[in-house]
Amino acid sequence: MEFDFTALEAESRYRLLTNFVGPRPIALVTTRSAGGHSNAAPMSFFNVFSHEPPIVVLGIQPRPSGQDKDTVANIRRAGEFAVSMVDMALAQQMLVCGLAFDSDVDELEMARLSTTPCARVDVERIASSPCTFECRVERLIDYPRRVLVLGEVVHMHVRRDCLDAAGRYVNPETYQPIARLHADNYITSDRQFVLKAPAIADVLKASGRTE
Repeated sequence: MEFDFTALEAESRYRLLTNFVGPRPIALVTTRSAGGHSNAAPMSFFNVFSHEPPIVVLGIQPRPSGQDKDTVANIRRAGEFAVSMVDMALAQQMLVCGLAFDSDVDELEMARLSTTPCARVDVERIASSPCTFECRVERLIDYPRRVLVLGEVVHMHVRRDCLDAAGRYVNPETYQPIARLHADNYITSDRQFVLKAPAIADVLKASGRTE
């Protein structure tokens, strides 16, 4: 089947993109409102795009009315936010944070999530998350129905059991984030395997070519 995205309506584009580009990691984004309370919302249009500089990107659509969601409004005003990764222990609470509460409701409180202050940004982070990225806005790219938030990571918290004994690499036995596939379907990274690339000389030899 062929799909002309220049002629396809938005709902079908969304369905195809989110069904086939996955799994997508979940960012549980925390911000602070103008009134001083915390806001939390899960985003599955999220990934890391650079280490130099260290940049993560969120893709957030507006409300049906066209107004910014609370997360975007807070990010525009304060210029900072935190991204906590989600594992199975946080899955149900992440879903609660995604409900359409009024703007003056603290989703972290509703989800009964314990928080602690971030180190370098004025935002609460989720204490039990495997890891949290503290971010300052590098730039915002506005589209009519989407804003891309580029955040520079200025600090990172990692739960000690999610690292190996040397504290250098991730421990796959304990760091098992969940990610979204499509609709209400998710996946967890509890089944991992190693893939090593073959030697280029072996590939050239098998193809009958030499360097």
